[in-house]
Amino acid sequence: MSSLTLPAATAAASQTTRHRPPVVLVVLALFVALLALLPVGFVIAVGIDTGWESVKALIFRPRVGELVSNTFLLVAIAVPACVLLGTAIAWLTERTSLPGRRLWSVLAVAPLAIPAFVQSYAWVSVAPAFNGLWAAVFISVLAYFPFITMPVAAVLRRLDPGLEDVAASLGTPPWLIFFRVVLPQLKLALCGGALLVALHLLAEYGLFVMIRFDTFTTAIYDQFQSTFSGPAANMLAGVLAICCLGLLLLENAARGNARYARVGAGAARKQQQHTLGRWGRTLGLLVCLCAVILSLGTPLVVLARWLWLGGVACWDNADLWLSLHQTVFLALCGAAITTAFALPTAWLSVRHPRPAFRLLEGCNYIASSLPGIVVALALVTVTIHYARPIYQTEVTLFLAYALMFMPRALVNLRAGIAQAPVELERVAQSLGTTPARALISVTLRLAAPGAAAAAALVFLGASNELTATLLLSPLGTRTLATGFWALTSEIDYVAAAPYAALMILISLPLTGLLYKQSQKLSGL
Repeated sequence: MSSLTLPAATAAASQTTRHRPPVVLVVLALFVALLALLPVGFVIAVGIDTGWESVKALIFRPRVGELVSNTFLLVAIAVPACVLLGTAIAWLTERTSLPGRRLWSVLAVAPLAIPAFVQSYAWVSVAPAFNGLWAAVFISVLAYFPFITMPVAAVLRRLDPGLEDVAASLGTPPWLIFFRVVLPQLKLALCGGALLVALHLLAEYGLFVMIRFDTFTTAIYDQFQSTFSGPAANMLAGVLAICCLGLLLLENAARGNARYARVGAGAARKQQQHTLGRWGRTLGLLVCLCAVILSLGTPLVVLARWLWLGGVACWDNADLWLSLHQTVFLALCGAAITTAFALPTAWLSVRHPRPAFRLLEGCNYIASSLPGIVVALALVTVTIHYARPIYQTEVTLFLAYALMFMPRALVNLRAGIAQAPVELERVAQSLGTTPARALISVTLRLAAPGAAAAAALVFLGASNELTATLLLSPLGTRTLATGFWALTSEIDYVAAAPYAALMILISLPLTGLLYKQSQKLSGL
């Protein structure tokens, strides 16, 4: 089939309009970016009130140096490990003849359904002496490598196989084709997934507390919980925000301005499957088996033991089923709102990759690097002083979810929109379709797998969120995550098991359904 050719008039029109994005989308993206900066403004305001002398005393001390070292080593080791493992599994399940590759693909995404603090407690239950940096790296990789696998696998399904055919016809060996042709096409997904993993490492609390590994987030919580030292905690949060800014600049430089879509039928062909030899199949199966057993098997076995010890009586709890209902409601609303908030920014960053729009996008990542308690306290302060009617209501909680989980939506929406050729949108406009309708009927339909993945990831994050829910939810609200944390804090692990089991059960089917829908929309 021949590639689609733009009419001359359409091409000329695109030259005059491509630098003028819709004003409505720019205004919406600016509004969302300003909301995302609220926690940072809160930290800055506290710093100004504290005074420079106190700020120097709180930041330039040995304890902060120790936290910087711990956090740097954690990110520097865990992120590359997640990239290697996630990319290897995505390639094995999408582009090779690995036996049972579709099953392995689903199982590789399934660890997203298990909260990081449940992963941590499961491993501590198995090995109580398991703690420190390497324990943190090990559990972090098990918990977060699906953030790499999911976007990389989605891109591999839609890559144009013609590029690889051309390289092969020139005598390029298969392993070199991967590094020269395939890997550069994965840059957007890899950069976005790595950034997402790094931000989670900066903001994670429960995972590291249980294995007694100190990071900025655990230190901030210690300050608030032990002495309620607001200035000291907020100065640590300020350093954490600077670390996030450095990650954003690094990801922005690595991402570049390359185009990842083509117009035509090239990507619609069935992808070529590389045949694995005996040792290749054995090694591939071993990698997938180890990843699944360590990330899924251990937590599920530990939970099964808790449930067995509790018996039927542990399920006869009215608070448990109320928590399930409230968790599903809050997570669904949070996923829909966050995905809608992320759409204007994601569209602008792909269609108009200017520094100003990338700056708007970067604003949304900064809040997610801050601990949930800082985001929650910022919203409490703002709502008490300027928006008291929404104080301690679901509205404030949904805003917190949007600020904390916006990167999950942005990364997947951005990758989905990047795979939707802009020429199709312009052709629709040349036939009389309004820009808004062309965006909805053409671009959003092609980007549907990315939008579905965005909503799913936000749902998973919101259903497992702990600290912001505790501080911002209306009186009487009890989610599965808060119930589990409360019971484990009381050392009642048997009673906490049903809460963790339900968190996993409501997330695993959603992950499977989204995987099947992604396969359908990819034409596989």
